[in-house]
Amino acid sequence: MKPLLALPLLIALACGTAHAAEPTWQPSAGHAQVPIWPGKVPNALPNPKPETVGKDWARIDNVSIPTMTVYSPASTNTGVAVVVFPGGGYQMLAMDLEGTEICDWLTSKGITCVLLKYRVPNSGPTWTDKGRYYPKVQTALQDAQRTMGLVRQHAAEWHVDPHKVGVMGFSAGGHLVAAVSTHFDKRTYPAMDAADRLSSRPDFAVAAYPGHLWIHEDDDKATRNQEDLRLRPDIHVTKDTPPTFIVMAEDDHTDGVEQSLAYYVALQKANVPTELHLYAKGGHAFGLRKPTEPVGAWPALVETWLRGMGMLPPAK
Repeated sequence: MKPLLALPLLIALACGTAHAAEPTWQPSAGHAQVPIWPGKVPNALPNPKPETVGKDWARIDNVSIPTMTVYSPASTNTGVAVVVFPGGGYQMLAMDLEGTEICDWLTSKGITCVLLKYRVPNSGPTWTDKGRYYPKVQTALQDAQRTMGLVRQHAAEWHVDPHKVGVMGFSAGGHLVAAVSTHFDKRTYPAMDAADRLSSRPDFAVAAYPGHLWIHEDDDKATRNQEDLRLRPDIHVTKDTPPTFIVMAEDDHTDGVEQSLAYYVALQKANVPTELHLYAKGGHAFGLRKPTEPVGAWPALVETWLRGMGMLPPAK
């Protein structure tokens, strides 16, 4: 993937936060992650632990300085951009499985990928030692809204159509997809600059094995009402929610299938164009790593879906 050569504003942002410790995770050669916030991060929480990266796979913990990394298309640029939200239960981020590997695929299809390293832990609904935790301020949503504005602000520079900017998220990142798809009428933080006056609404959304959506997910499994497919109250679907693609495996024992079904039902009731693909097997967090199994077909289905909506050009 070729790097973007002109990032004057983002370089300025990076310089403005030079006092912060350099993150331990770094993107591949030719790409630079840059802070998304100018100066002080809003609603910053005390984080006594330094940012760390897992040894067995690229797991990032304790992110206090959110950044984005822009990957430009490998060949033809279609003008489409996707902001990617890795999963990790709002406790950590799976930066390769649900981040850089996704960007490699997107850029191979002519799509600009913007990989968001959003704040964790406890930046969205999650489990803690004391049970379910709902933060007063969902700082991951702030980071997502901010990044959508930044992408549109730099659309001409990055050769992106500002009306073809979507989101894609995995697991907790799938919840973040739903959050940014339903909370775009106003920012959840005070405006910082011109980027925050641009729309944060995605033009399309892809949620892979999303969690934290079903209202009964915390109920006792033996007695909870599986036929009541209502969403949690923080997600309010309307007719203006963007077209959405959902993929899930029925044997996902981390985020049960009801999570996706609840979101799908709400989208259908609001007449939002939606596709839901359920696979018998695949488990949780399959990403792109099961290409020979039926669940491995989902990336091609996303591509076909984007072509059908006119986001991508017709296949040659």
